[in-house]
Amino acid sequence: MAPDAKKIPLLYVTDLGTGDVYIYAYRTGALKGTLRGFSRPWGLCVDRAGSVYVTDNDAQLIHKYAHGGTKPTATLKDPGETPGGCAVDPTTGDLAIANVSNLGSEPGDVAIYRKGRAPRRSFKDPGINYYEYCSYDNHGNLFVDGQKGGAFVFAELSAVSHAFTDIDLNASIQFGGSVQWDGTQVAVGDYTAHKIDEFDIGPSGATEVGSTKLDGATFAVQFLIDGAKIVSPDAGGADVLFWNYPTGGSPVSTLGGLQTPWGVAVSPAK
Repeated sequence: MAPDAKKIPLLYVTDLGTGDVYIYAYRTGALKGTLRGFSRPWGLCVDRAGSVYVTDNDAQLIHKYAHGGTKPTATLKDPGETPGGCAVDPTTGDLAIANVSNLGSEPGDVAIYRKGRAPRRSFKDPGINYYEYCSYDNHGNLFVDGQKGGAFVFAELSAVSHAFTDIDLNASIQFGGSVQWDGTQVAVGDYTAHKIDEFDIGPSGATEVGSTKLDGATFAVQFLIDGAKIVSPDAGGADVLFWNYPTGGSPVSTLGGLQTPWGVAVSPAK
């Protein structure tokens, strides 16, 4: 890790091809460090302190790193599950893990670690058997996408009821990718259509309010919305692409030199 890494905003990228996590200066794209020792690093998310969580899909573990740190400050066990996307509740600090599937015959689940600590609580939606990504809004409601029988499913785990409610999105989504609260709406990716759809979600359901095309992407599954910018690893192109948000269109910049980049997160400077 470069000595100045702890003083600057950092871009974290998981690479399924190498099994490593690469850390870049967010503003310049300069490589600042590499985290190794994972089985299959998948998803990334960041808490308010700038700590970064890395889900290790095959190892059934979640590792926590301080901003610019080289060794985990904590490791959580996710027994029997294959952790994928993750999110941190801004109201409580709870960590949510979308477990892609169960290693046995059971469907996956959403595991929640109170304030990022064990033990885990398991939440299941009867309408989902393959969970993918999740995101909290600013009220602590958790939004999750997944599949059942090959069909896309979207659901909310309410902060009030702690129960899942399936939501019909009035948009055509073939294969759901990342989910993210952009500050006002819930953004849901479709990595086969190379787009992100934005929704207002209220008591009466969901209303599509915008759609952002990600031209130049080939297999961009997990994305990050950072203000007026979209950052997404493109596993098919072996690079990380940047677009303007919500206009999308052609990428405004590219970060190359990767094999199969998958997850992405930005940790602000302390």
